[in-house]
Amino acid sequence: MFADLLIDNADLVATCAGPGPRRGAEQREISALPNASIAGLEGRIVFVGSAHDARSAITLAPHAQVIDAAGCTVVPGFVDPHTHLVFAGDRRDELRRRLAGASYADIAASGGGIVKTVSATRFASEHELIEGARARLAEMLSFGTTTAEAKSGYGLGLASEQKILRAIRTVAAGQPIDVTATFMGAHEIPVEFRHDRGAYVRAIVDVMIPAVAEEGLAEWCDVFCEQGVFTPEESRDILEAGTRHGMKPRIHADELALSGGSRVAAEVGARSADHLIFIDEPHAKLLAEKNVVATLLPAAAFFLKLGRYAPARMLIEQGTAVALATDLNPGGGFTTSMPFVMSLACFAMNMTLEEALIGATLNAAVSIDRQDSIGSLETGKQLDAVIVSGMLTDLIRVGGPVIKQVIKRGRVAYLGV
Repeated sequence: MFADLLIDNADLVATCAGPGPRRGAEQREISALPNASIAGLEGRIVFVGSAHDARSAITLAPHAQVIDAAGCTVVPGFVDPHTHLVFAGDRRDELRRRLAGASYADIAASGGGIVKTVSATRFASEHELIEGARARLAEMLSFGTTTAEAKSGYGLGLASEQKILRAIRTVAAGQPIDVTATFMGAHEIPVEFRHDRGAYVRAIVDVMIPAVAEEGLAEWCDVFCEQGVFTPEESRDILEAGTRHGMKPRIHADELALSGGSRVAAEVGARSADHLIFIDEPHAKLLAEKNVVATLLPAAAFFLKLGRYAPARMLIEQGTAVALATDLNPGGGFTTSMPFVMSLACFAMNMTLEEALIGATLNAAVSIDRQDSIGSLETGKQLDAVIVSGMLTDLIRVGGPVIKQVIKRGRVAYLGV
């Protein structure tokens, strides 16, 4: 067979091959191949197997690129299925306040948090939002992310939400990472509607969702279902409205309390329920029964100093598919690095390295309905791969310069130092 890219003679290729999502004990199965090679043609994988077999199976096309991966581990490109990529303003002062003892609620009550970013984002031009997002995506790529989800939610009004979603569409087309957009007008109740929250919910359902859908700006609809934000009933109404207009549901659930979000996820058939720091066993079983992916965001718990993490071990034992994401955002998601998230998953949430890798690749791809094309290294899938200097365990060396190259659609998209 012909190939125009050959990643040759890797010490190990963690293919993560097989159907997704992985659940329970199967989440540890990364289908690793020692002394292996991967070949691609026009962005698709045409061969994965032993380096010895590759020599006889592959015919290199003229001008084909050959990458010597000796001494390296190859894994699928990381999928980041929960980010707040587009925003303006700076909330690093809140980090200092948090380090001095202020809580999430304290900061929000004093005019910080989401509403502070909303003010800055409403004022920013679409060009400014695009430039900021482009820089963040470049960072994400350098850490091995090849596909990402991106939410609106810092506009909280039709014009501003459309501006954010248009910025996502523009920036997605101008760099290597594939991006899927999520409408999240239900991120917070804006200040001007605090006296009549019902009116804002009606505006989301009757005005914002239809307008976003008509312009084709978002694949997904998301809600922050939490105490003091959107109730389970409001969340259900919003997500069902999104479904009626062709947007698939996902939800921020049970982050600060067991607030009903995971039950809503099951009821509306959400693809993913995210955060889940306070989820209990009955609700974990419910997510498993309804095929809802649990997307966990340990970096958010870390930077917000919440004092606890999502019960990943329990979720896996209950048969829930677990994915991982950065929760990149200006207030509590100060990272673009999926390897750092994997490190937290292992050392703060008691996941194994193999479980974390599946969570950052195949299960994360399921979380955004991309498992048929990405998330594993298999014949026919898109050739998105990360070449790691050293062993698989080197991925969780926090701060280590271990990303040697990132391959996107069969081309080198990032070359490390």
